[in-house]
Amino acid sequence: MILQKFGAQKTFLIVINKHARMFKNVFGSGFLVRTAHVILTWVITLILFLHDTDLRKQEETGELTLPVLFVLLVLVSVLLYFAVSLMDPGFVLSDDCDLQFTLGIAEETQDMIPQTTKSIRLRRCGHCLVQQPMRSKHCQTCQHCVRRYDHHCPWIENCIGERNHRWFVLYLAVQLVVLLWGLYMAWSGFSHAPTWQLWLRTNGVLLGAAAVVAVLSLTVLLLLGSHLYLVSLNTTTWEFMSRHRISYLKHCGVDENPFDRGTLRNLWGFFCVWEPVVWEHVYFKQGNDPI
Repeated sequence: MILQKFGAQKTFLIVINKHARMFKNVFGSGFLVRTAHVILTWVITLILFLHDTDLRKQEETGELTLPVLFVLLVLVSVLLYFAVSLMDPGFVLSDDCDLQFTLGIAEETQDMIPQTTKSIRLRRCGHCLVQQPMRSKHCQTCQHCVRRYDHHCPWIENCIGERNHRWFVLYLAVQLVVLLWGLYMAWSGFSHAPTWQLWLRTNGVLLGAAAVVAVLSLTVLLLLGSHLYLVSLNTTTWEFMSRHRISYLKHCGVDENPFDRGTLRNLWGFFCVWEPVVWEHVYFKQGNDPI
């Protein structure tokens, strides 16, 4: 009876902690960033419809298929932005020892893991005081340890980790389509003028919007390309940039990645496998029996 009461209280505290973290994500320091992102998105969309672009021409002629599809795609990109921004990226909670025991990686079973030249000891975070699973890292901005930590993104004001990384890549892909489509629409709206002064006066606002979209398109393209490349190798941005400082990687060879299972299996595991992965098992199995 006492154990049941303790378990109920523990569950209640975890739920309260998650809701408090969600409240902080919505109304914390990222509120201005998210508001600016939404305002910029819809202002540029409005500019494309107010100028003489193909979107406006089709709207005026009653051909609403492409304008409606464009607006829906913009809406999907905004919803994905908020989903990635507000969701739990994979915070390591204080009760993760229960999960680790269930998965077979509790501290008392560490001696059952095959010992290799790459064997390591799981660390306890000096900030959170929780045991860090392999590939996790403490984020100084979020003040939490994050599973399969990739990076903290100031654009969305949230960490990219085990739970939201695939959604982040999906968001980048949708956002890139929207930006390239918007850039094409902006190009179609430029009108001719006899002089440069008159042309800039007529197309100045649209030109400014097109410039912003062009810069964002290049940025998102580079981000999407780099993340797809790292995903295909089954590595993270943090591991790629700080390999020499990470305990479980600094003893590996320059071209050695203990988590790499081949490009196709890496991509399949990233996009299609939703269950949490025990990276300790992958790491030590790679050291003994190739997967």
